[in-house]
Amino acid sequence: MTIAPSQSPTLQAPGRGEVEPLQAAVERLLRAGDAEAVRTECEAFVRCLSSDAGIVWRTDGISPVDKARVFELAVDPQNERILDAVASDTDLVTWSDMLGWLGRLASVRLRQLAETANLYEAISRLALAERLQRALYAIAEQAGAEHNMKDMMSALHAIVGSLMYAENFFIVLYDAQNRTVRFPYFVDTEDKDIPDPEGIRPIEAIENTLTWHVLQSGRAMMGASTELEKNLPGPRVPIGPPSDDWLGVPMKRGEDVVGALVVQSYRADTHFSENDRDLLTYVAQHVQTALERRQAHEELERRVTTRTAALREANRVLRQQVLQRQRGERLQAALFRIAELANTSDSIENFYAAVHRVIGGLLYARNFYIALLSEDQNKLTFPYSVDELDGVREPRELGRGLTEYVLRNGKALLADREEIDRLNRDQVLTASGSRSLHWLGVPLIWNEKSMGVLAVQSYTPEHTYSARDQELLTFVSYHIANALQRKYTTESLKQAYASLERRVTERTRALALANRDLREQIAERERVERRLKYETLHDSLTGLPNRTLLLQRLEQALNHYRENPAELFAVLFIDLDRFKVINDSVGHLVGDDLLFQVGGRIRACLKTRDVVARLGGDEFAVLVEGIVDPHAATHIAERIIAQLQTPFRLGAKEIFTSASIGIALPTSEYTRPEELLRDADSAMYRAKDEGRHRAAVFDDRLRREALSLLELEGDLRRALTRNEFVPFFQPIVDLEQLRVVGYEALLRWRHPERGILPPGDFLAVAEDTGCSEAIDWQIFEQVARQARALVGDEGFISINVSGSHFRSPDLDQRLLDLLAQHNVPARSIRVEVTERALLENPAQVKRILENLRDHGVGIALDDFGTGYSSLSYLHQYPIETLKIDRSFVVELPVEDSEAHSTAVVRAIQALADSLRMQVIAEGIETEAQMRVLRRIGCRFGQGFLFAQPAPASKWLGSPLSLHA
Repeated sequence: MTIAPSQSPTLQAPGRGEVEPLQAAVERLLRAGDAEAVRTECEAFVRCLSSDAGIVWRTDGISPVDKARVFELAVDPQNERILDAVASDTDLVTWSDMLGWLGRLASVRLRQLAETANLYEAISRLALAERLQRALYAIAEQAGAEHNMKDMMSALHAIVGSLMYAENFFIVLYDAQNRTVRFPYFVDTEDKDIPDPEGIRPIEAIENTLTWHVLQSGRAMMGASTELEKNLPGPRVPIGPPSDDWLGVPMKRGEDVVGALVVQSYRADTHFSENDRDLLTYVAQHVQTALERRQAHEELERRVTTRTAALREANRVLRQQVLQRQRGERLQAALFRIAELANTSDSIENFYAAVHRVIGGLLYARNFYIALLSEDQNKLTFPYSVDELDGVREPRELGRGLTEYVLRNGKALLADREEIDRLNRDQVLTASGSRSLHWLGVPLIWNEKSMGVLAVQSYTPEHTYSARDQELLTFVSYHIANALQRKYTTESLKQAYASLERRVTERTRALALANRDLREQIAERERVERRLKYETLHDSLTGLPNRTLLLQRLEQALNHYRENPAELFAVLFIDLDRFKVINDSVGHLVGDDLLFQVGGRIRACLKTRDVVARLGGDEFAVLVEGIVDPHAATHIAERIIAQLQTPFRLGAKEIFTSASIGIALPTSEYTRPEELLRDADSAMYRAKDEGRHRAAVFDDRLRREALSLLELEGDLRRALTRNEFVPFFQPIVDLEQLRVVGYEALLRWRHPERGILPPGDFLAVAEDTGCSEAIDWQIFEQVARQARALVGDEGFISINVSGSHFRSPDLDQRLLDLLAQHNVPARSIRVEVTERALLENPAQVKRILENLRDHGVGIALDDFGTGYSSLSYLHQYPIETLKIDRSFVVELPVEDSEAHSTAVVRAIQALADSLRMQVIAEGIETEAQMRVLRRIGCRFGQGFLFAQPAPASKWLGSPLSLHA
C-alpha cells in the first residue's frame, strides 16, 4: 500500500518553495508522540493547503453540522474520537485526494500510538502483577519466618511500601466478641502519640474516628481526612494530625471484620488512586492470613513448649513416684513381716532379732538396740542390743542420755557428732557409752505414752542418716510398738482370763440371786399392768367397759360381719331421760348411785357375750351379738326400757327414770366402729324427739337427714363467704289508698344449685351452727345500701332482729353506725322484734330499743297475738307498731259475719288505737280479707294480694312504688 498522494487533474503541483513545509509536516506527523501532536501536525499540513482550514476532534457517533465544509481524516481507536478537517470558506472537496492521503497517514500514526499505549499499559500491569506476586510471596514467607512479631510487622510495612506510597502505615486488630482493638504496628512521621503495641483498649476509645468507621462498616475509605470526617455521621473525633490523603481498608475473616490496614500522606503532591485502594484491599486479606498463620504458629510453639515442660515435670514426678512406690513396697513388706512376727514368734527374743533384720533391710542398722521402761517406770532396760563397740547394755536408772532425751520428749531425734556435742555443752545431755558420729532414735508409743526407744547409730562417716530415714524409722516404730503391745498384752490376757473365770463364777451366783428378785418384780409389774389395763378399758364408777373397749369389740364384730354378713349384731345407744333434773335435785352422790344401778339392770337384760359400756354422764352403749334379725335388737331395747321403768330405791328416796334408745345395725357402708356409734346416737335423738321413753332404729331416712344437715351446714358457711344471702322486699300498703308506704325486708338464700330458698329451709340449722347473726348482718348491710333508692326520705323498711342479737350490748350502736355509713335517715328503718326476744334480758333489750327509738328508728312488735300478748310489753317498751299475725288474717270470714278471729283482730285494733299505735295486718291474700280489715279500721297491710316478696330491682321504678 502506498501513502503517496495521487495527482488531481484540477490540482496544480505546488512549487518547490511550497512542498518543503508539507514534507516537514508529514515527517513530524510520522514522529508524533501522542494523538494531540498528530492533530497539530495535520493542522499544520492543511494550513499549507488553505489558510482558513483547521483540524478538530469530534466524538464518535456525532455527525458534523455542515458536511460540505468538514472532511473526516482519521479515527483515534484509543480514545474513540474522529479527526476532522474543517474550513470556513474553502471548499475542501478540491483537496480530497490530498486530505485522504493525509488521513491515511494520520490513521496509521494513531493506530501505532494506540498499540504502543496498550503495550505500555500491558507491560505496566505485568510489572505491577510481578511486584504484587513478589509481595504476596514475601507476606506468606513472613508467616513462617523465625523472627519475632515486631520484625514481621516491619517486614510487612516494607512490602506494602514496595507496592505504593506507605511512609505512614499502621495495622489495627479488632476483637468483635470482646469489642476491643489493638495497634500491633504504628509508624507515622507526624503523629507522636504512638499506641502501645501490646495495649488493648475498648472500641469506644476510637469511636467515630476514620479507623472506627472502617472497622464498623467493613468498607474501604479514601480521601483527605478532613473531608472524610465531614461526610461521616456522628460527631467529628479527629485523632492525630490531619492528612492530605488517607486510605484504610478492612481485613476480614469471611464476613467478619478482624482489623484494618491504613496508609496516610501528609504531602500535597502525593495521593492514593483507586488502583492503590484495590491493591491495598487485596494485600490486606493476605496480610490477615499471614498474621493468623503467624499467631497460630506462635500459639503452637507456645503449646508445644508448655506441653514439653508438662511432660518433663510429669516424667520427673513419675520417676519419683516409681522410687516412692519401690520404697513403699519395701516398707509394706517390712510392716507385713512385723505384723506376722507378732503372731508367729515363739519368744520375745526371737521377735526382737527378726525386727532387727527387717529394719536392716530398710536402712543401715548394724548398731541397733531397743530400750524399754520398767514396770515402775523408774529404770531403763535393754531387752535387745547389737553394737560394734558396746556389746552389753545393762539396765540403768533414768538419766540424761540420748535415749532418755527421746523418751522424755516423745519425739524422734536425728543428731550428728556436732549436735551431740552441743547438747552436752548445753547440759541437756550427759554422755554415756561409746560416742557415735550419727545417732537416730524414735520413741515407741502405746496407750499414748512413750514406753521405749528404738535407736540406730553409726561410728563411721560412710554411713549417715537423713530426715527421710528418720521419717521411715518413725513410721516403722508405730507398728513395732503395736506388735510389742500385742506381745505384752498376750501375757496380760492370760492372767486376765484366769481372773475373769474366777469373777464369772462369783458373778453367776450374784446373778442367780438377782434373777430371783427380778422375777418377783416382774410378777408385781404384770399385776400392776393388768390393773392399769383394766382401769384403762373400764369405767371407774360402774365397773362397766368404757368407750375404748367398746370400740375395740365393735371393730371385731364389724370385721366378722364383713367376713360373714349373716352374723348380725346391733349397737344400742342409751340415754337416761331427765337425769340432769335428778342429779341437780338429789345431788351427785345419789346420781352416781343411780348410774351404778342402771348399769346393773342393763347388764341383767343381756347375754354374757354382750357388752355394756358407759360412755360418760348418763349415756350407755350396748353391743348385742348373735342376733338373727333386726327385730331382736328392738325387743332387747324394749326389755331394757321396761326394766328401767321400775323405781330405784336410793337410800330413803324412791327415784323414777326412763330411757331413750337408738339402735344401729351393720351394713356394707360402715368402715369404722365410730360410724355405728354415731348413727346409734342419731337414732337416740330421734327417739327423744318423738316423745322419749322409746327406741328408734337408724334407717336410710335418718342417714339422708344427717347427710343433708351436714351438707346444709357446709353450704351455709360457704354462702356466708360468697355473700349468697339477699333481702327480698314485700310492700306494706295503705289499705284505703292502695299505695305503698314501706317494705319489709325478708331473708332469702340464693343457693347456687337449689335456687331461692326461704328462711324456713335453713334458719333453724343456721341458729344451731351460730351463723344466724352473721347472715342477718349481711342482710342489714344490703338493706342499708338499697334503702335510699327504694323509699327515699318518706317511706320505711322493716328489718327483723332476732333475740340472739340483743345479747350484744352494742347492737343499737352498730345499727346506727351502719345507717350513718350509708347516709340512711333513722326514720327510714323499723326494727321488728318478737315477744320471745323481749323475755330474754329485758333490761338490756329495753335500753337498746329506747336508744334506737330516741334516734328515730321505729320499733314494731311482730306476730302479736301468738305469744304471751302481755299488755306490759306495750307499756314497758317503746313500741309504735303492732303486726297482726297472718294466722288471724287467714281465719277472717269471707262474708260479712263475725267470727272469733274477727273479734281478736278488732280487739287488737282497738288496743292499738287507744295507745296511738299503728297496726299492720300480715298475710292478706283475698279481697274479702282486705274489706274486713278496712271495716275493722286496720289501715295498713301486706300479703300476696298486693305482691310477693321480690328483689329490690323489681320495685325500683315500677308502678307499685312509693308514689304509685
